[in-house]
Amino acid sequence: MNKTKKYFGTDGIRGRVGEYPVTPDFFLKLGWAIGKVFSKKSGSTVLIGKDTRISGYMFESALEAGLTSAGVDIKLLGPMPTPAVAHLTSTFQAQAGIVISASHNGYEDNGIKLFSAQGTKLGDDIEFAIEDALDSELQTVSSDKIGKASRIIDASGRYIEFCKGTVQRGIKFNGLKIVLDCANGATYHIAPNVFEELGADIKVIGNKPNGLNINNECGSTKPQQLADEVLKHRADLGIAFDGDGDRVQMVDHTGEVVDGDELLYIIAMHKLANASKDKGVVGTVMSNLGLELALQDLKIPFCRSSVGDRYVMEELKNREWFIGGESSGHVICLDKTTTGDGIVAALQVLAAMQEMGKSLYDLKSMMEKFPQTMINVRLKDPKALNGNKVIHSAVKDAELTLGKEGRVLLRPSGTEPMVRVMVEGSDETLVNKLATDLSQVVSRELA
Repeated sequence: MNKTKKYFGTDGIRGRVGEYPVTPDFFLKLGWAIGKVFSKKSGSTVLIGKDTRISGYMFESALEAGLTSAGVDIKLLGPMPTPAVAHLTSTFQAQAGIVISASHNGYEDNGIKLFSAQGTKLGDDIEFAIEDALDSELQTVSSDKIGKASRIIDASGRYIEFCKGTVQRGIKFNGLKIVLDCANGATYHIAPNVFEELGADIKVIGNKPNGLNINNECGSTKPQQLADEVLKHRADLGIAFDGDGDRVQMVDHTGEVVDGDELLYIIAMHKLANASKDKGVVGTVMSNLGLELALQDLKIPFCRSSVGDRYVMEELKNREWFIGGESSGHVICLDKTTTGDGIVAALQVLAAMQEMGKSLYDLKSMMEKFPQTMINVRLKDPKALNGNKVIHSAVKDAELTLGKEGRVLLRPSGTEPMVRVMVEGSDETLVNKLATDLSQVVSRELA
């Protein structure tokens, strides 16, 4: 029988602050549980970074108390992007890295992500061990074995240099006028330095975090302000990160958003078009059909995983590929780093522009996106979707109507009681109608 996780989701632990499990006492116990698992190795060290939301101070202190009570030394990084913590965990040869963040969510939420000594997401065996420890009684080590805490004061500089090093030596962005949107999050003191030191002329918005404004009408989930600034300043492009810096969306000079699928295409086209034919790209079931067909034209293999960077990563490793991602802008370049990284992904796109001598608009226009409509249908029990003959028949009818140039996907949400009804095809009017009709069938059958 497969064991079910009680606390960990596909992207760590996340919830509303003050509500179970995201409370200070839980974080203290969690820190102790993590410490108990990793303290089995002598000289164990765990890194802690966070984004800019106000509750990070509270949870950082709770984790610090829990970890040191288990006999583990900790190194504090302060506000740092999630991928920076992954990189520095490996650089400092720590046993694990912890990020206190709720990613693209508002300040009311918080949670943690955990990384292994190699800078990758923790394996299931470690997460199960931590959960087992969480369910046991907290016991502090003896006074002479309590862990120590110290701060890495040059963490930002180390990560800035790493990011710059992911671009081929000699490539400069001189002459590029770029607007950066740091979402009032963890990239606010990192991204401007990276792009400016590589020669770009930058304007920065979303770089004044106050603990309450992270992702608030800005960043990769709300790129309208960025688009407005690009047009206002007649910039070549804009780049938006999310609150913890592992996602990126871009805006071309016309103000149009360039999403994760299009960024993935540009990176893959630049890196793989003339590379070994056994290397390909991993998307998800939500990736636009236009991405699949555009890569097919370049004879670049493509496959889909379930939604979630963990599943994209698993597929990449299984196939020994190195480029994958999601339309949300979570782009993974395993030839450069160990996890999704918004800054690194953006740098790869800029490098493609410079080396190919084309604008962002020109490059993204080489991939034709298909109209895609998604409607969320709230249900009491999304699992009831399985086996419903009426819904199954409606899906088949929609697929027949769309033909080969279209897709239908019904996907239960992993976090909310709803089903996401997605229809994609070449005819936008038909796509919208089929999505509406199908969502009504789902609602009528299961609501």
